[in-house]
Amino acid sequence: MTTAAPAEPAVAANPRRPLRVVMFVYNDVTRDSRVLREAAALAAAGHDVTIVGRPRDPDDLEIRTEQRDDFRIIRVPVPRGWRIWQRRFRRPWRTFKWIRWRMSTALKQGPRGFPAVALFVVIAIGMALLTVIRWPLSLIPRPPRESPHRNSAWDWLTRWRFSVLGWAQLTAEAAPAADVYHGHDLTGLPGAVRAQAIHGGVVVYDSHELFLESGSNASRPRWAKWIIGRLERSLARRATALVTVNRTLGRLLEERLSISRVVVVHNCPPRWEPPAIASDPLRPAAGLAPGTPVVLYHGGFTRDRGLLELADAMLEPGLERTHLILLGFGPLEETLKERARETRAGGRIHVLPAVPPDELAAWVAAADVGAMPNQPRTANERLSTPNKLFESLAVGLPVVSSDFPERRAIVIDDPDGPLGAVCDPTDTASIAAAIRSIVDLEPDARDGLRARCLRAAHLRWNWETESARLVGLYDSLGDEMARPRTATGG
Repeated sequence: MTTAAPAEPAVAANPRRPLRVVMFVYNDVTRDSRVLREAAALAAAGHDVTIVGRPRDPDDLEIRTEQRDDFRIIRVPVPRGWRIWQRRFRRPWRTFKWIRWRMSTALKQGPRGFPAVALFVVIAIGMALLTVIRWPLSLIPRPPRESPHRNSAWDWLTRWRFSVLGWAQLTAEAAPAADVYHGHDLTGLPGAVRAQAIHGGVVVYDSHELFLESGSNASRPRWAKWIIGRLERSLARRATALVTVNRTLGRLLEERLSISRVVVVHNCPPRWEPPAIASDPLRPAAGLAPGTPVVLYHGGFTRDRGLLELADAMLEPGLERTHLILLGFGPLEETLKERARETRAGGRIHVLPAVPPDELAAWVAAADVGAMPNQPRTANERLSTPNKLFESLAVGLPVVSSDFPERRAIVIDDPDGPLGAVCDPTDTASIAAAIRSIVDLEPDARDGLRARCLRAAHLRWNWETESARLVGLYDSLGDEMARPRTATGG
């Protein structure tokens, strides 16, 4: 496993062997900073890079190609026809009208239509039996939309079979021939493996997280996760190397997937230089006076991010002058807006929409504290080193983070540390104390802390440093492909 300490980047403008690289990612390739940065880094190193993703508009059924400066993007629609049958099986009593229409059409064909009539009689009997089973279940109220239990395990597995794996087949056919097929996350890996089976070459698995412990996946029944976990292990056996986001995750995946070649590439942004004249788009957007102490959370509004705990921490003694700004979007948005309107919040909680990635640095740099009290509900959260951690350090913003091992190693144990404070994310008093330890600093001490954060980002936590390891992996893959195979005989 590659565990070398961060070093200065050595990105070759002309690699020893330029490679054709195709990346697969199960999103629309517009806001996935890791995928875009990796593609740009490999292209800058001289490789020919294509990203295969999904359409921006889910209703767009055409395969479309977009040419960027350094690489191209092919967007392949996700199969949708299977959803019709999924809806029919979920509510089979709604299919009888359709069955009668199809039987009537077949009968009009005379004897030629009799086989079809027989088929639809069988379907009608099956739907009647299914109705007896499913109709009582339909009377049970469904969980709210943001609940991870809204869709059943069977629905989840069905989506995997027909959406994810169906899309993988289409992308493998649409992808150009390449030397390396790079699958991002478990949803992108099947396309990479299938393309390699068609064209040859090698597979690289880029695991951004513990997929089965992330988001709503973590709450699926154990038997359903076992099925998808078995699929991951089977696909990962085809991978020559694993790329992931931190060392602890790398060691765990190395053991689980039996991949010995592991390269850690942290999700760091490029080095950032403070402008000569600092701007502050944050406080005017929230209607705050200049100099108001601001705690910032930016990112997805989801249940495991500790946002409700963070909002409650702002009510603890000693933070009466401090405001919380939540910048982003997600299923908890309305809940957070309701919390902001509560009388007890005192108008000190503000929910703002996400900003474009190329504008984000100025917004983050204007805050006083970057907060990320992720909850320890899943292994994925406990092992995470989120983008917002590095995005905060990149602009010199001190952070308050959950006291998880990988984060403590960065925030507290960094050679220039501490770069903020860590807390028990389940305890609002602990979160508040960590925030106060930064906002209550004297101006000189606060300026020194910000300078240490910026220095650490410039020396260690930056994309120029991290991407060198990715480029190094591809250099070694190119060397291995160029090496003549030794003939053996018996």
